[in-house]
Amino acid sequence: MLGITAAVLFVIAFLINAATISTNEVFSSTNFMLIGLAALALHVAGIGHGWAARGRGRGWGRRR
Repeated sequence: MLGITAAVLFVIAFLINAATISTNEVFSSTNFMLIGLAALALHVAGIGHGWAARGRGRGWGRRR
């Protein structure tokens, strides 16, 4: 989910930069890119996987 959020933030930053929209300092394209990078870093670190990543721990489905 954080990967999709990062992609959306990058698209917004690109549109602001490409259209040369004048915004205030809070909504600048640089801030959107930095927030997108933070979301992407959290996604790569494994935070925000959701419930599907759980349950794949050791011992699930193993029979001895």
